[in-house]
Amino acid sequence: MSQSLSSFAASHLMPDQEQKQAALGYLNEAWAEALHDGIDGDCLAQASLFTAFAELVSTYGEDAVAKFVEGLPNRIRNGEFSLMLARQ
Repeated sequence: MSQSLSSFAASHLMPDQEQKQAALGYLNEAWAEALHDGIDGDCLAQASLFTAFAELVSTYGEDAVAKFVEGLPNRIRNGEFSLMLARQ
């Protein structure tokens, strides 16, 4: 139990950007493991989006999350989520 408490305390001392980087690392590892186990990437993406939106709604509420996602179409079209941008 002291290990859990010490991990909890460390996460509160870690700057926000470092927490996001650590979280991304955990998610990338889990994603790779799921792909290796034969889970389809599209299924992973949909499950991840559901889980992410559920967490955001529980934290900020439906209205705030709905307002946040209104800006997603433009962000997607602008390439914010593209890993490889096409070269012209």
